[in-house]
Amino acid sequence: AVVAHVVASGAGFVEDLDESFKENRKDDIWLVDFYAPWCGHCKKLEPVWNEVGTEMRNMGSPVKVGKMDATSFSSIASEFGVRGYPTIKLLKGDLAYNYRGPRTKDDIIEFANRVAGPLIRPLPSQHMFEHVQKRHRVLFVYIGGESPLKEKYIEVASELIVYTYFFSASEDVLPEYVTLPELPAVMVFKDGTYFVYDEYEDGDLSSWINRERFQGYLHVDGFTLYELGDTGKLVAIAVIDDKNSSVEHTRLKSIIQEVARDYRDHFHRDFQFGHMDGNDYINSLLMDDLTIPTIVVLNTSNQQYFLPDRHIESTEDMVQFINNILDGTAEAQGGDGLLQRIKRIIYDAKSTIVSVFKSSPLLGCFLFGLPLGVISIMCYGICTADTEGEVFEHEGAKKESGDRELTDEGSEEEQEEEKNGKYTELSDGELKQKDIMEKKKD
Repeated sequence: AVVAHVVASGAGFVEDLDESFKENRKDDIWLVDFYAPWCGHCKKLEPVWNEVGTEMRNMGSPVKVGKMDATSFSSIASEFGVRGYPTIKLLKGDLAYNYRGPRTKDDIIEFANRVAGPLIRPLPSQHMFEHVQKRHRVLFVYIGGESPLKEKYIEVASELIVYTYFFSASEDVLPEYVTLPELPAVMVFKDGTYFVYDEYEDGDLSSWINRERFQGYLHVDGFTLYELGDTGKLVAIAVIDDKNSSVEHTRLKSIIQEVARDYRDHFHRDFQFGHMDGNDYINSLLMDDLTIPTIVVLNTSNQQYFLPDRHIESTEDMVQFINNILDGTAEAQGGDGLLQRIKRIIYDAKSTIVSVFKSSPLLGCFLFGLPLGVISIMCYGICTADTEGEVFEHEGAKKESGDRELTDEGSEEEQEEEKNGKYTELSDGELKQKDIMEKKKD
């Protein structure tokens, strides 16, 4: 009863939206879940969404939480660019921001508060700067007054606010250890240090911020790996078992961490570092069974991967392996060529069948046995029909041939009648000749 009450009260803070929402939405900031009643992921999100509604109301957030059945109001969902379920969007004025993070209460609430707030948040004092720096692992800050760089910074912030926070400050607010070559400047604070954007070395500001919005070393999962695909970086991963405290598992993880920290200036533009717990996801990605612990480097843009040709014993071995990848001497495996695509289709089909039979053998027999049985019956019917057709056609041809023979030569009765006809004609002729001879005699 208590659980039911909590669920019901949570659902009370989430508004069911209809077609009138299209006209009234611009008066408020809305966090909306576009769902489909039959969608399993949507049903899994529902209790989390109720918790989001409750907490947003309790904290006094100006963001209203709602949900809309995208199948019943498909035209409205289509206008907002909904193409899958569930789709979470924050609607602020004429802008719509897609949420692409983990579907947890805390992550969704942080997204809503970040996007609903100011695009660029000012840091008026050192105390405020220190407070914000403790709360955020990655922090982007613009230093200086009005400039073309600030305009570009605001433009990039409007695009990437869904991922990270953007701040502005004056030079005297920065910690004492920070030195800037010139103003204005854009900085990122992370990994216990800071880095300054250099237009000539780092290229486009948007690309630089998109690359730097991750920490130098990450706990990588499937979602993080997907997000890293936008950075264009290669991802060097120690594939280990977090529950295994053996020396080998710990050593490989430490090697990756040391390279990420000590060789940051050499590799940060091209590589992202981290570790992954277990090899299930990596096996499906590589279509191979990797023995852990191991190290693999992934190119998420073309699905290529690199495996070391020898055992990684030290940081120097890892650095050499990375340099071999950069200079092209390391052999790339996988890829997105035609052969690999065919291989992946076969692998995915095989994996799906095996997983279904492992989870529910009876369901697997029904799902795959029934179509195979229907196809077998159809094939048998087609083959049987062809055989009978051939026999019928053969007998028909034989009968037609016999008919042609009878037509050419005539039946026995017709031949007998023909003989009788000839006999009758001859008899009449002889009679006429006899009459003529008699007349001559007379």
